[in-house]
Amino acid sequence: MQRFMIRKWCNEFHYQQALVCTLIFLALCPQVTYAQGLPDSSNESWVATWTAAQQLLVAPFPVGEKDRERAKLPDTLHDQTIRMIVHTSIGGKSVRIHLSNAIGAPPVTVASIHIANRNGQGSEIVAGSDRTVTFNGKRSVSIQPGVVLVSDPIDLDVRPEADLAVSLFLPQDTGAPTNHLLGFHTAFLSKGDTTSQTVLAEPVQTTSSYLWLAAVDVSTASPRSFSVVALGDSITDGYATTLDANHAWPALLAKRLASVGSQPGIAVVNQGISGNQVLRDGAGISALARFDRDVLSQAGVKWMILLEGINDINLHTRISPEVPLPTSDDLTSDDLIGAYVQLIERAHTHGIKVIGATLTPEEGVWIASKKGEEIRQAVNKWIRTSGRFDAIVDFDVVIRDPNHLTKMRTEFDPGDHIHPNDEGNQVMANAFDLSVFRK
Repeated sequence: MQRFMIRKWCNEFHYQQALVCTLIFLALCPQVTYAQGLPDSSNESWVATWTAAQQLLVAPFPVGEKDRERAKLPDTLHDQTIRMIVHTSIGGKSVRIHLSNAIGAPPVTVASIHIANRNGQGSEIVAGSDRTVTFNGKRSVSIQPGVVLVSDPIDLDVRPEADLAVSLFLPQDTGAPTNHLLGFHTAFLSKGDTTSQTVLAEPVQTTSSYLWLAAVDVSTASPRSFSVVALGDSITDGYATTLDANHAWPALLAKRLASVGSQPGIAVVNQGISGNQVLRDGAGISALARFDRDVLSQAGVKWMILLEGINDINLHTRISPEVPLPTSDDLTSDDLIGAYVQLIERAHTHGIKVIGATLTPEEGVWIASKKGEEIRQAVNKWIRTSGRFDAIVDFDVVIRDPNHLTKMRTEFDPGDHIHPNDEGNQVMANAFDLSVFRK
């Protein structure tokens, strides 16, 4: 018995010695991580460099089937790869992506995900830049209904004002994809798993929608870098701009900021949804309902630009048999102003400053009305004079005809009298006082 106790004491002594040695070894050795390209957490500053607001509801007429056909949105994907092009606003040494099944469809399996720098035009990527994207260390991921997943960090040198190619392989029938309908960038679909191919050979289909891809973040060298979220409708989305040209005003504002060598880097991300309203659901859930997901959940947000309300005005100030929509004449300027106050207060609660953008003119639009114009003018007056915003940008002044204040200037009008063209979007981007973002 005594011999047994001595042996037991010796074993415990050696165990304790080994434990102490192990703890000392771990303390002295550099920390090891298994996440690909994981930045040093002491210097890490994640900032959203690109986003796409996702439309969670089917849009009613006139936004819906017409724009679905325009974007060539597929009904489903099965044994296909989609390669989507993302235009960055700021760069970084590491990158991560957000995939979303926010539309609430059945679980979606993405069997392979790759990201790379794009080479010129089309689907071609830069040789040697292709990276496998993992989620919790796994190359395949199942996205449950309503869920947004953030990838592991990826070691990839991302340049500002550059194009990335994000490729997803969907092996099974997906059903209707969670999407940003009007992405205004060509995406390429091909048969089978072609996520790692340099060029997608003879894609069977193209679309200008973003499918399941919600955001791209970069890890910046400066912890003072931040993102500006543009929350809006089709005018922010870039409805009348040239395909694949990055001419929506948020992209052009990002280009201005990059051209002046802004330090720290300031990203501008586009959270516009064509047809979206502030107060009611329709083309996507309302701005009030999507604010938490589309603004607060983005990485590194310091400012929000609010340009929205013209759809509320047009859809709810006129009753006409020519408009097959559930319209009413009960909308008032106070309704919109009250919603703006809610968005401002919620942003301020989270330390986000808000720029109010005046609503642009729309005389000549088939759904416009006299009452709607009165509300637009009242809302714009409040934006300019209330003092509730941290800053304002007067889009109305720079877009309107100086000789006819309720109409868009002819050189900015693509023909629909409401959505500024490329030149109009440039004027809108130029209207910002860049020093505001230093406040």
